[in-house]
Amino acid sequence: MMLKADGFEAATVGKVYDLATSSERLVYSFEQCVGILVKRDGMTSDEAIEYMEYNVTGAYVGDGTPLFMYELID
Repeated sequence: MMLKADGFEAATVGKVYDLATSSERLVYSFEQCVGILVKRDGMTSDEAIEYMEYNVTGAYVGDGTPLFMYELID
């Protein structure tokens, strides 16, 4: 079962199939999630990054836990 990151639907970029757990997982853009927190909750960029790292990306809730992608910039 794919789990969702509540409030970050606009930052969804796709899904992957995790061979290790035989489950599909949603993939979110980390940068877009930070942008949502800045705009929606009035956080600074630093506050939003800290919030994401501690409360969102650091939370494992079993098979289907969402993944957060960091975009590569050339």
